[in-house]
Amino acid sequence: MKRLLPYFFAVTLLSLFAFGAKAAEKGAIRGRVVEEVGALPIPYAVISLFEATAEQPLLTIQTDENGYFKFINLKTGTYKVKVSYVGYTNLFVNEIIITEKDFDKNLGNLKLGNEQSNLNEVVITAPKPLVEFAADVITYNVGSSILAEGSTATDVLKNVPMVQVDIDGNATISGKRSTRVFIDGKPSDYMTSNIADLLNVLPSDAIEKIEVMTNPPSKYSGDGEGILNIVMKKGFKVGFNGNIGVTAGIQGNKNTNANASYRGKNYNLNGSAAYRQNIGIGTSESYRTNFFPDTTFYYNQFNNNRSESDGGNFRLGLDWDITPKQNLRLSTNYNINNSNSISGNDFYYINEALTPTRLRNQHNLGDGNSNNFVFNADYNLQTDTTGGKLTMGITLNTNSNSDLRSYNRTYAFPANLNPSLQQNDNEVSNRGLNFNLDYDKPVFNKRDQLEFGIAYNYRKNDNDLLVQNFNYQTEQFVTNQNLTNKFFYNENILSGYASYNYRKNGWGLKGGLRGEYTDVNFDLSTGTSYHVSPYLSLFPNVSLNHFFKKRYNFGATYSVRINRPREFALNPQVNNADTLNISFGNPDLSPAYTHQMDFSFGAFGQKWSFTPRISYSTSRGVIERYRTVKKNGVSESTFDNVGTNNSFAVMLIGNFRPTNKISANGNFSVIQSKYSSKLNTALNRDGLSLRASLGFSMQLPYKTAFESNLNYANNINAQGRNKGSINSSFGARKSFFKNTLSARISTSDPFGRKNNNSFNQGTNFTSQSYSTNNSSNVTFSLNYRFTKVKMNKVVVPPPPPAKP
Repeated sequence: MKRLLPYFFAVTLLSLFAFGAKAAEKGAIRGRVVEEVGALPIPYAVISLFEATAEQPLLTIQTDENGYFKFINLKTGTYKVKVSYVGYTNLFVNEIIITEKDFDKNLGNLKLGNEQSNLNEVVITAPKPLVEFAADVITYNVGSSILAEGSTATDVLKNVPMVQVDIDGNATISGKRSTRVFIDGKPSDYMTSNIADLLNVLPSDAIEKIEVMTNPPSKYSGDGEGILNIVMKKGFKVGFNGNIGVTAGIQGNKNTNANASYRGKNYNLNGSAAYRQNIGIGTSESYRTNFFPDTTFYYNQFNNNRSESDGGNFRLGLDWDITPKQNLRLSTNYNINNSNSISGNDFYYINEALTPTRLRNQHNLGDGNSNNFVFNADYNLQTDTTGGKLTMGITLNTNSNSDLRSYNRTYAFPANLNPSLQQNDNEVSNRGLNFNLDYDKPVFNKRDQLEFGIAYNYRKNDNDLLVQNFNYQTEQFVTNQNLTNKFFYNENILSGYASYNYRKNGWGLKGGLRGEYTDVNFDLSTGTSYHVSPYLSLFPNVSLNHFFKKRYNFGATYSVRINRPREFALNPQVNNADTLNISFGNPDLSPAYTHQMDFSFGAFGQKWSFTPRISYSTSRGVIERYRTVKKNGVSESTFDNVGTNNSFAVMLIGNFRPTNKISANGNFSVIQSKYSSKLNTALNRDGLSLRASLGFSMQLPYKTAFESNLNYANNINAQGRNKGSINSSFGARKSFFKNTLSARISTSDPFGRKNNNSFNQGTNFTSQSYSTNNSSNVTFSLNYRFTKVKMNKVVVPPPPPAKP
C-alpha cells in the first residue's frame, strides 16, 4: 500500500494540472436571489453553475449581502444554474446559452419559495455538490456520491466529513465525545436497543442528505455534543417515479432496495423497501500484563468469529397540503434484523516465569433478532401572510430485541478442571413518545427570525436477563440467581426554548436558550430502586456569522450540552460472556456537561474553498468505560464519571474543483485531549488524536464516473489509545439508456483487511489488543429508474438594454 499511494497521488496531481489549464473567457451569468413572498434579498445563498450535460458543478459561489451573484470568465456554450438555501426549495435554471454576440446573461430576480409551502422544484434532475459547508453544519448530499449507491447508512457515514464509524457501526463526530443520530430532525438513537442495527439496514438510496451539526440550534435537545441528521427522500417530483436497485459482493453480502413516489395536485405518497444480507469474519488477539506487589502474570487471548445477518426496512409516507396554509406529513418506518454468530477463543494463563499454567477453550453461539416500529405525524400551519408558521409533531416508537447466547468452556490443561456450559437469554423492549410544538415567525420586514417551542419526551426500557448454568449430573439448566436480573427504566423530559436570528449587512447573529426538566427512575428485580432527583438544565446557544468581500465567511459559536447516562450505562447487570473480562453498568452515574466553542473561517474561490475550524470544549463528569483488574486477575469494566476533559481541536476542510469534471475534497483534524481526575490519578493523561480523509471524483467520457476515498483515525481515550487505522474505497459508475440504468463497481479496503490496534493502561495492568475484519470486498450494483423525470423549464429574460 505504501508503494502504491505515491503513484496514486502523483497521477491525481498530474490530472489536476492537466485539466486545470484553461484560457480566460469573457462570458458572464448574473442575477439576484430573493424570497418568493416579499421579494426580500437572500444573502449567502449557494449558487452552482453546471455545463449543460455535466453531473458535477463547474463553479460554486454565494450571493452577497444584497442577494446578487455573478459568474465571470465563461467560455461560449450552454449552462444551467442551481440556487439553494436552507429552508427553501431548490431552484434550477436550464438552457442558459452564451455566444460570442450574447455573452452577458442577466437572469433577473430568482425567487425561492418556502420549503414547506412550495414542494415542487423548477427542475429536479440537476445534481448537488457532494459536500456543502456552513458555519455550524456540513451537508453531505448522498445522491451525488458514487460509493453511496446500493449501500446502507453505515457505509455512507464512513465517508462523511468529520464523521467516524467504529467497528460496531456506531458513528461519532470528530472531536465530539457523544453524538446523537436523528432522522428527519427527530431522535432515532433512543428508539432502538441498538442504533447500529437501524443504520446497517437503512438503504442509502432512500437518503437525500446527511447533516453534521457541530453546534445544534436550541430547537434540538441538549443531549449529546453533536447531531448527525439523516434526511430521507420525500419524493416531491411531479407524477409517478422511483427506482429499483440490487447490490452483491464477493463476500456473500447482498442488498436489494426499491422506492417510489407519486405526486398529485396537493399530496405526495412515497414508500421504500430494502432487504440486506451480510457476512462478517474477524480475528483478534489481546495481551494483558497484571502487576501486583508479590507477582506478575499474563493473560493471552486469541479469538475468531463469524456472523451472518439479514434484515429489512420498510417506509411509507404521506405529505398532504390540506389547504394552501396547512400541511400534514405522516410517515412510518419498520425494520427487522436477524443474526446468528459462532466464535471461539483460546485463553492462556502465563506465570511470572512465562510458563503457561492453564489453557481454556471457549465456544460461543449466538442467535438474535430485533424489530423496530416508528410513527411520525407533523402538522404545519401558516398563521399569517408574513411567514409565521406553527408546527406540531408527535413520534411514537416501540421496539424489541431478543438475544440468546451460549458459552461452552473446557480446559486443555490442567486436566482436573471441570467444563462449564452457560446460557444467557436477554429480552429488551423500548417504548417512547416525543411531542413538540414550535412557532417561528419572520419579524422586522422578514429581516429577522423569532422561534420558540415546547417538547415532551418519554422513554421506557425493560431489560430481562435470564442466566442459566448446565448441571452435568442432572443434565438440566439451572437458573443462576446471582446473574439473573430485570431492569426497568423510565425517563421524562419536559423542554422549552426560544431563539432569535438577526441578519443585517452581511452579519448574522443567533441566540437561544433551552431549558430541560429531567425526571428519571429505574428499578431492579432484586428490589433495589433508584430515583434520580429531578433536575433543571439550561442550555444557552449563540452563533455569529459574517460574510464579507463576497468570498469570505467568519463564524463563531458557543453552546452547552449534556450527556445523560441512560439504561445501557446504568444497568448493573453483569455480562460474563468472558469470565475473566466481565462488564456491567454503574447506577450511580451523574450527567456530564460540556461547554463548547467553535470558530470557523471560510474562503471561497471560483474553483476552490477552504474552511478551517478551531474548536475548544471542556467537560465535567465525563462518562467513559473504566477498567480495573482484581487480585484474582478478573478484569472488571464499567462506566464512570472519570473526571474532566479539556479538548482543543484544529480542523482543516477544503475542496478543489479545477474543472467541471474533477473534484477533490479533504479534511484533517488534530485534537488535543487532557483528562484529569482527583479520584484516580491513573486517569490523568493527555495526548493527540489524529483524523484525516481524502476524496477524489472524476467525470469520464461515455457517461462514466470515478470516485475514491481514503480515511485515517488515531484516537486517545481515558485509559489509552485506539491506534491508527486506514481504510479506503474506490468506485466507478456508468450510465445507460438516457441515465435510466446505471451500473457501479466498487471496492473497499483493496490493500488489505481492516486492522485495529488499541492500548489500555490502569493502575495494575497494561493491555494491548489487535483485531482484523473482513472489510476487503468488491461489490457490483445495478440501479434502474423506472420513470422519466419531469422537467419544467425557466424562461431566461433577455439582458437589460445597454445604457446610452
